Amino acid sequence: MTTSAEIIAARLAHVDARLEYDIDVVAAAVAVERGEAVLVDTRRQESWDHGHIAGALHLPTKGLDAALAALPRDRTLVVYGWGPGCNGATATARILLAAGLDTRELLGGYEYWVRNGFPVEEDGVVTRRTPDPLVTAEH
Repeated sequence: MTTSAEIIAARLAHVDARLEYDIDVVAAAVAVERGEAVLVDTRRQESWDHGHIAGALHLPTKGLDAALAALPRDRTLVVYGWGPGCNGATATARILLAAGLDTRELLGGYEYWVRNGFPVEEDGVVTRRTPDPLVTAEH
């Protein structure tokens, strides 16, 4: 029989692991700016063409195996998908981690990057949208 102390300990371990693994958009933007991380878009081509984080690598799941050797091993790979309801980045992250690459997952994905007003690229043009006050610290 599992005790409540064991359940709490297991939950704490889970939360601690998430805090080590997940990264929010502000921390990711800082890490990229410092040259410590590379953003990796895991979405399919149509989504990438619709818009993506400026400077990100495009690494859809279909081409993942062929691209592993070319990925930087001296920086953290921050994978992202469309948004909180998408787990494609999680599946890609698992493959990258299993290949020995330092990998984290962007909380909120592309949606929250855009909503925070960070640079995005569409058709070769980089823009920033007005930050959404519901998701930024600037109220």
